[in-house]
Amino acid sequence: MGRMGNFKCSGLEELRRELEKLQKTNDEFVQSCARELAGRLLRMVVKRTPVGDYSGNPYICASGAQHGGHKAVGKKGGTLRRGWTIGEIRKEGSVYKIDIINPVEYAPYVEHGHRTADHKGWVQGHFMLTISEQELKKITPKILENKIKKHLEGFLK
Repeated sequence: MGRMGNFKCSGLEELRRELEKLQKTNDEFVQSCARELAGRLLRMVVKRTPVGDYSGNPYICASGAQHGGHKAVGKKGGTLRRGWTIGEIRKEGSVYKIDIINPVEYAPYVEHGHRTADHKGWVQGHFMLTISEQELKKITPKILENKIKKHLEGFLK
């Protein structure tokens, strides 16, 4: 029969203490991840949000849709783009939530589309938030994997 080798438990005790510290910082780490993802989503949606063209001439926007000229010539655009903000982080059960908010009254119409003023046509939506969310979902696993690696490296040296 083989004999059991000698080993010291001090390394296991140190590992246990480090894992306890890791567990205590878990909530802060998850909030940090949520804030980073929300920040990335905000940058994506702001970049994708159209800015009004008030030159009075018809124009083609970034989504490829053609729009007629606006009557308010000389007006400065960008209100919708500047309206995007990040709400407070909140925990609902085991899920952390952060809202991306745009309080500008016409934001839903630009996002999803709307009927024309004469009710005979449809203005296609830009889907700036919807498309940005889809893009973020694709890259989220890689972002979180890198954050988790860095977080664990700080504890397990």
